[in-house]
Amino acid sequence: MLFCLPAVCFAQQQFEKADFYRIMDKGDVKAIDGEIALIKASDVKGKVGYTGALLMKEADLVKRPKRKLDLFLAGRKLLETALLTDYENTEFHFLRLTVEEHAPRIVRYHSDIERDRSFIVAKFKDTSPVVQKAILDYSRESKVLHTEDLQVQ
Repeated sequence: MLFCLPAVCFAQQQFEKADFYRIMDKGDVKAIDGEIALIKASDVKGKVGYTGALLMKEADLVKRPKRKLDLFLAGRKLLETALLTDYENTEFHFLRLTVEEHAPRIVRYHSDIERDRSFIVAKFKDTSPVVQKAILDYSRESKVLHTEDLQVQ
């Protein structure tokens, strides 16, 4: 039996974007909470944006309406702060687009969809292969971002 304190385990693990995007796509609350703890313990650049996106994803999975709203608003604040700090970060525009496209109308988080889509299309070639894969995977099911819009080299 392996005994591991959370701080020790997370210190040994590293943030991996592929794991992050897998959790954003198919993760449950436990996986999301684990990824948030990993991000907080790491020195990854942009941890505020990643944490914000994960909180908004978690909001989609919890049942209690107040908890849903609290998580969504906390995540929104973090992701928007990350975008204010690093507006040229294509990955944060992509994360915001994925949330905006699926956010319920009541939260009024849809105003940047077209701007984010255009930004992602223009900067797609400049993103890392892991992020390109995540964008391409998402574009296959998106109603606003289409695979044919992305110039794959």
